[in-house]
Amino acid sequence: MFITYLRRELAGRRKQTAIVAIGMALAIALVIIVNAVSSGVQLAQATVLESVYGVGTDITVSQTPAAGDTSGGGQKFDFGAADGTRAEGTTTVSRSRLNATRGTSTFDATALATVGAVDNVSGASATLALENTTFNGALPTRTQGTAPAEGATPPDGGPDGAGGSSFNVDSFSVLGLDPADEAVGPLSAVTLTDGRSLTKADAGAHVAVLDSSYATSASLATGGTVAIAGTDFTIVGLVTAASADAATAANAYIPLDVAQTLSGLTGQVSNIYVQAASSTDIIQVQSEIEKALPAATVKTQADLASSVSGSLSSASDLVKNLGLWLSLIVLAAAFLIAVLFTVSGVTRRTREFGTLKAIGWSNGTIVRQVAGESLVQGLIGGAAGIAIGLLGILVVNLVAPTLTAGTTSVAAAGAGGIGGGRGFGGAAPAAATSDIVLTAPVTVSVILIAVGLSVLGGLLAGAIGGWRASRLRPAEALRSIA
Repeated sequence: MFITYLRRELAGRRKQTAIVAIGMALAIALVIIVNAVSSGVQLAQATVLESVYGVGTDITVSQTPAAGDTSGGGQKFDFGAADGTRAEGTTTVSRSRLNATRGTSTFDATALATVGAVDNVSGASATLALENTTFNGALPTRTQGTAPAEGATPPDGGPDGAGGSSFNVDSFSVLGLDPADEAVGPLSAVTLTDGRSLTKADAGAHVAVLDSSYATSASLATGGTVAIAGTDFTIVGLVTAASADAATAANAYIPLDVAQTLSGLTGQVSNIYVQAASSTDIIQVQSEIEKALPAATVKTQADLASSVSGSLSSASDLVKNLGLWLSLIVLAAAFLIAVLFTVSGVTRRTREFGTLKAIGWSNGTIVRQVAGESLVQGLIGGAAGIAIGLLGILVVNLVAPTLTAGTTSVAAAGAGGIGGGRGFGGAAPAAATSDIVLTAPVTVSVILIAVGLSVLGGLLAGAIGGWRASRLRPAEALRSIA
């Protein structure tokens, strides 16, 4: 009887059912689209940060350079009077230096053990971010003595044979890491394209893995050598970013102990990558690391996401602010419409409900009847909303808007060195930019949210309408008939 009466009432009130269902459908569709786009933005941010962070990395530990700290400053090249190679009036000089990346600060590597001892830390890895700068120059050979008189002919020599000079400064990023750490850190966020990766047996060896883009620009290949701090390293492998929209963390990866020795930063690191045992432990791990290392800067992936700039950042802000509030407002309006139409329908059905109570229907039966009608209206709206929402997601994925993203970080500075040298004396870390194709994923959670909202809207309207109907008395129906 319940189902029969329910079907008859819904069929007899098609207009009300349609209005409630449409309002609910539009609201739910908007929530689905905003939720999917929000997930897409988060995935895009994760893609941008992946090269900086490393797969499976939840927290990074670094140290902000103190005022006057020059450990990550520009390169300085000193040449003595006897340095260089002289030939035919020209002196050729070359010098290579390996220093901490400008804008970074190094700290004691014992911090790695401190971090590893924190509860719920499942893995930790330390790296040393460096910049290899090579200075090459040719200038005319000078002899000691008095300067040429005014108007006198300058001495011959130099690369142009007329006393001129020529200089070139080439720079690329180098990342020292423990070859035994394969699960945490930047090297875990790349894809091997040729050769092999670093292994535990490479500790102390002069071997390197190169970013494939940098290797191509520098005409380097697996099996060849690359000069770092004046020392030849055998290239054992080439890697590329796991995503085509991201950049790798450095141009070259070498064993951490070798990097520390060549740079003169023995026992120093610049970053520690931390993996928590569970996503629910991240806040606790971050807090305890901050207490154990008060001078360190401890950031989670959520913290670093705020550093992503470009149109991706604008899209993120739009989704978080306008999208969220707009969804809530429209959803609240849809619920209000459902409640008002249900209550209005109950008021118009005074005679009907009064008569039903007069023939023996209990208050609970009437409440269930009204709630059932509203629930079905909500489910119809939910089904339509899911269809509209999925259509909207399909449109977003077909349009595939391209967003620009940038990060200013150690990794960005390294990526910025691909394909060209830096200015004399070093340069500030540049922002690594990339184009990200925004995709809105469809997840089970989105569908469940839609179903839950449709049920909630129907039950809310039904509960209020049913409560209103249950307060009607048979006498009111008799007065209405009279």
